[in-house]
Amino acid sequence: MSPGHTEITAPVVSCDDDCGIRDVLDRLGDKWSVLVVVQLAAGVHRFKELQRAVDGVSQRMLTLTVRRLERDGLVTRTVHPTVPPQVEYELTALGHSLTHLVKGLADWSLAHRPQIEAARRAWDAKADMPS
Repeated sequence: MSPGHTEITAPVVSCDDDCGIRDVLDRLGDKWSVLVVVQLAAGVHRFKELQRAVDGVSQRMLTLTVRRLERDGLVTRTVHPTVPPQVEYELTALGHSLTHLVKGLADWSLAHRPQIEAARRAWDAKADMPS
């Protein structure tokens, strides 16, 4: 093993075959899902509110993201019979059960951001050096 790598002595998760982990992690690891879950953790949002809150997401990507989260049982979509129709999104109980994990990841990110930035600067400086 190279000096820059560390060895994992025990698997984080044990699965002989595809046990569904990849599918769930693919959903939650995409660019927008976690950001949508974070916003909905604060409460019900209308579509445009959600789009404004999730900086940079297009209408199409937000539509796909909330549909996928709804399909996975993490979000509910309520259409109010008004003209034009008012659509609201909120986390289900299953979605809320995810928020403590997302918060843990966000807290870890904030706590380690200076170290990550320093590591990136060091790596970039090394990568810019001629061999």
